[in-house]
Amino acid sequence: MKQYLKAQLLGTLKSLGVPENIVPSFEKPRIAAHGDLTTNVAMVAAKQIRTNPRQLAQKILEGLKLDGTLIDKAEIAGPGFINFHFTDKYYQAQLEVIIRGGKQFGKADIGKRLKTQVEFVSANPTGPLTVGHGRGAVYGDTIARLLEWTGYDVTREYYFNNAGRQMRILGDSVRLRYLELLGEKIEFPEDYYQGEYIKDIAQYLKDQHGNGLQNEPAEGIFKRQAEQEIFDDIKNTLERIGVKHDVFFNENTLYETGQVKEVIEELRKKDLAYDQDGAVWFKATAFGGEKDKVIVKATGEPTYRLPDIAYHIDKFKRGFDFIIDVLGADHVATYPDVLAGLQALGYDSSKVKVPIHQFVTIIQEGEVVKMSTRKANFITLDELIDEAGSDVVRYFFLMRGIGSHLNFDLKLAKEQSEENPVYYLQYAHARIASIIRLAESKGVDVNKSYDLSLLNQTEEISLMKLLSQFPDMVESCAVTYEPHRLAEYLHDIAGSYHKFYHEHRVVGEDLNLTAARIALCLATKTVLANGFAILGINAPEKM
Repeated sequence: MKQYLKAQLLGTLKSLGVPENIVPSFEKPRIAAHGDLTTNVAMVAAKQIRTNPRQLAQKILEGLKLDGTLIDKAEIAGPGFINFHFTDKYYQAQLEVIIRGGKQFGKADIGKRLKTQVEFVSANPTGPLTVGHGRGAVYGDTIARLLEWTGYDVTREYYFNNAGRQMRILGDSVRLRYLELLGEKIEFPEDYYQGEYIKDIAQYLKDQHGNGLQNEPAEGIFKRQAEQEIFDDIKNTLERIGVKHDVFFNENTLYETGQVKEVIEELRKKDLAYDQDGAVWFKATAFGGEKDKVIVKATGEPTYRLPDIAYHIDKFKRGFDFIIDVLGADHVATYPDVLAGLQALGYDSSKVKVPIHQFVTIIQEGEVVKMSTRKANFITLDELIDEAGSDVVRYFFLMRGIGSHLNFDLKLAKEQSEENPVYYLQYAHARIASIIRLAESKGVDVNKSYDLSLLNQTEEISLMKLLSQFPDMVESCAVTYEPHRLAEYLHDIAGSYHKFYHEHRVVGEDLNLTAARIALCLATKTVLANGFAILGINAPEKM
């Protein structure tokens, strides 16, 4: 409908002598009485051609030749908005579009197969994934799904570092636990990894090698075994919530190929890197930074900025047109340095988008569960999935915007009632499936033609209006990286359907009305299932 109205408005604007650079845009009015779509094109155009916006809006309306089967009325509101009210017939016809589209309904091609990389999770293999990692994982995967639905060619990537101080501590943590198992008295450092998983890895090595590893260094078999087991666990955990990466990129590659060294050389050539106090500094102030930043410490160890700049250059060299980095709140003050580094080296940093997700707090019986990876007094993502199930975990992580702190209420997550938003949604889908089975058992051919003009009750029209918005909602969520709005929209669909169901009997004596209402049920089931597919949750046929 937007394309139809846009074409009509452009033709009318041209006939009125409005410059061609004025292109209509549309919004859904906040108040239902104001119609189904509104445009401020008269106000925008009036400002440019210096005329009264309401008078221009009136001329536009007079020049429009709208199809009466689609548009019930068009009217001027406020300082010059033009509001369009669609006909019931238009919404009834949308049911056929939805049913015919099936699993493809809602897909678009705005991405034009643009080669896109979504990097997310990217936790180093030092321990199990936490619930904080889980939020980033689910969000990143859902953004990838939204982009795929709207025509982008998406690669999911995981970036990790299996070197450095954290990994040395990991290896030594396992070594010390191993020596403990051999009966040695060990004073375990406070800042070492203390989780049960460390003891499990040490036990495995003891079972395999007995006391034969007593003199092995921490960075040998102890580190290798820990990395392998932890990474296997990470991949298994992600798979449990429907997350699978296409590429695992090791930061060490950037050093082995000389890419990190090249960044320093290029910055020096451009006079954007200098030595001071034994360290190498990047002139971040030349690109809007408050102060210059160290990229190589006086010890010779690079800061995170240096390999991250090299990593993003590698992304561009691999041909990605569009790059999305899903990062936690602890990166909010640091990622701008990486973007500045890219800009300094001639790369278009505007092609890199960085959604930041805030922290997650687990609430258990009204109490906050404290978390620390090294102390291991945290709920792992695996444990959360065990407690609540993968569907609930995914939905709960998505039902709030990532810019806000998330309280994950375990008690609510485990509820099998309408209080639980996931149960509420899935129950709507299962109820529809049950109604369709009932209709089929009574001899109703759910695939036959139906008279959709019979769907004229308030609850039916309201539901049809919501269902028709699905393609626009998917596109909007993909463009804004806001999957929580899709979750809210599906909740509205379920609520509208439950209201329709309680007010109107679907399978009744009137076979024509039954067939029409079954069509409405099929369309609702399609939209719910397609929305669930994007969010990564199941669409149950029975509950």
